[in-house]
Amino acid sequence: MAGSQTSPDFQILTLGDAALTIEFGQKIDRAINERVIAFADTVRSQMWEGVLDVVPTYRSVTVHVDPLCLDVNTLTDRLLRLPTSALQVTPASRQHRIPVLYGGEAGPDLEEVAAFAKVAVADVIRLHASVQYRVYMLGFSPGFPYLGLVPESIAMPRLATPRITVPVGSVGIAETQTGIYPIATPGGWRLIGRTPIALYRRHHTATQFLLHPGDLVQFEPIRAHEFNRLERETHDHPH
Repeated sequence: MAGSQTSPDFQILTLGDAALTIEFGQKIDRAINERVIAFADTVRSQMWEGVLDVVPTYRSVTVHVDPLCLDVNTLTDRLLRLPTSALQVTPASRQHRIPVLYGGEAGPDLEEVAAFAKVAVADVIRLHASVQYRVYMLGFSPGFPYLGLVPESIAMPRLATPRITVPVGSVGIAETQTGIYPIATPGGWRLIGRTPIALYRRHHTATQFLLHPGDLVQFEPIRAHEFNRLERETHDHPH
């Protein structure tokens, strides 16, 4: 098989002999993402031998396989035969409140975002913290959550030239998305604050990532002394 195959609900694209991508749409949309996550969960639950990883994104699922155990033609047939229950959406099961120290050294781009939106800095903070964001996907770096959607007035494009290093915990905006840097990496998002909460917990026994696709996040503005206290607690009691 080459190219793609379609069903009424999705399109399957072949990525060589070791992966398939199942596409559900072409935009950032909550309903599409809910179907993506439900489908990914269903594929995982099949426990098919040869499936190495199942990766949901905003609008698609990529299934990686060991071609010596499971060829993509057989996998395609199995995916097309999955019951319609594979697309049944279950409500988000986890909600998180993420404390954020906005502005200053923690958020060096906050004033630029305010100028872009033609509002006061306090209004940017209020707007950013007013939304209950959906975790659409993880990617880029370990546990990096892509959250949406940002209020339109503060949806500023990313930097033309990325920073060489973005501090761990930085909260940024890139157009309609907001995200949190779990580790220090290069990055081009507009930095408006930092959280002391660890998103990537390398030595955690249950799960290394605090957030998962489908979770809901509410940001909570905090002051510097609260940030310092929470950061000390996180350092003293690593997950």
